[in-house]
Amino acid sequence: MPTTAEKPKPFLLPEYCKGCGRCIEACARHCIETGTEINPKTGLVPVVIHLENCSACGLCITACPEPYGLAPQPAADFELQDPATLFGPRRARATRPASVPDVIVGLAPTAPLVTKGTYASAIGALVAGCRHFFGYPITPSTEGAELMAKLLPELDGVFVQAVSEVATVNMIYGCGGAGLRSMTFTSSPGFSLMLEGISYMIGAELPGVFVNVMRGGPGLGNIAPEQADIKLACRGLGHGNTQAVVLVPSTPQEMLDLTMLAFELSFRYRNPVIVLCDGYLGQMTGKVELPHTMVRPGRPDWAVWGDLAHRGNLISSIQLEESDLEEHNLHLDRKYAAIAAAEQRADLYRCDDADVILVACNTPARMAKGAVETLRQSGVRAGLFRPLTLWPFPIDALRPLLAAAERIVVVEASSGQLEDELRLALSKADLAAPPIDHVRRRGGVLPQQAEIVEAVRRVSVPAPRREGVPA
Repeated sequence: MPTTAEKPKPFLLPEYCKGCGRCIEACARHCIETGTEINPKTGLVPVVIHLENCSACGLCITACPEPYGLAPQPAADFELQDPATLFGPRRARATRPASVPDVIVGLAPTAPLVTKGTYASAIGALVAGCRHFFGYPITPSTEGAELMAKLLPELDGVFVQAVSEVATVNMIYGCGGAGLRSMTFTSSPGFSLMLEGISYMIGAELPGVFVNVMRGGPGLGNIAPEQADIKLACRGLGHGNTQAVVLVPSTPQEMLDLTMLAFELSFRYRNPVIVLCDGYLGQMTGKVELPHTMVRPGRPDWAVWGDLAHRGNLISSIQLEESDLEEHNLHLDRKYAAIAAAEQRADLYRCDDADVILVACNTPARMAKGAVETLRQSGVRAGLFRPLTLWPFPIDALRPLLAAAERIVVVEASSGQLEDELRLALSKADLAAPPIDHVRRRGGVLPQQAEIVEAVRRVSVPAPRREGVPA
């Protein structure tokens, strides 16, 4: 019969301990105590054992409900090995995959189309090589999905009406993981439901295009146009360190052009891209020139394709160790910095000599442009600064205009979300700005040209001097 000294003492595998405390109650010598540190691999707090006074009675091992939590210590001649290397190198015939480049295909010249904004965006996606659409209908974006449902089967594409927006974004996640181009059309409440999945895509570095046709809010709101999701798209794409390029068209032509650009940027940076328009622009018709070329997509080397060459690829956004997750976030920060430096875009209209700079995007920019013309005719040197990217905000294009500007007026169909992006960009760039005023409408009401003109004239007139107060 073996002596007490020969009995094995307990050995704790923290990954299998759930901290139930049964071993603590079983130990007569108080060699086990409640832990204080969370195991990052399980999210639980394992116990802590001290073997100095252990008699190797084995009661703690018997009390442990987990088959591998507390176990007898291995013999002295036993060497614990990593299972990943226990049987030598992993046998696989997979080779390092090579990227298959995109092919640019020429298109025959065609007459311009007169079409609505959502249709123009759908056509832009098709020309950009998108053959996979996942979505759930929601007004005022549904016509884009409707057109994709009609055209994709004719192009050997895939259209899936998902059971919800949550299902939609996870289908886009899977499609992006295979290195394929996919998109959805949605509107404000639906976009909110997609944020968790978008956060996963950003963490896993997967491409996908989300066209959000904004409507009135908060809550269910209404189906009228509003710029209610600027803050959500620029600062709220799920939990954690999440950013994505946010493109803001103002015409049906830009709906086509910027949707095409969205696919290019999404694959260039392996990141979702948001096309943010308002309900009026989604439904508005306009003249659209088709491009002279289209894209036949290749296949990126990182794709999880399922064949032998891509067998070694893995797509995941899970980093359980704190240090690993921190390093991944630092990697994302470096990518965001590269995007911010390279992808700022803006359209400037009569800004060279402007004393008053109007800042607007989407449909309100059209009213602001008309206001610039009216103000110029009355002697006010006004100009329109129109961001094409809200993130990154095109602060580099605005910087040289600030020295001559006497005032900035932000025109928007929201409660200051565009102005917040402007002020944040100015602050981060450490730029001194002239006084900032605004014209705001809410709830689906758009700013009108006349009220923009009136607001500029009102703030441009010096306040009357009171008696006894020096100038």
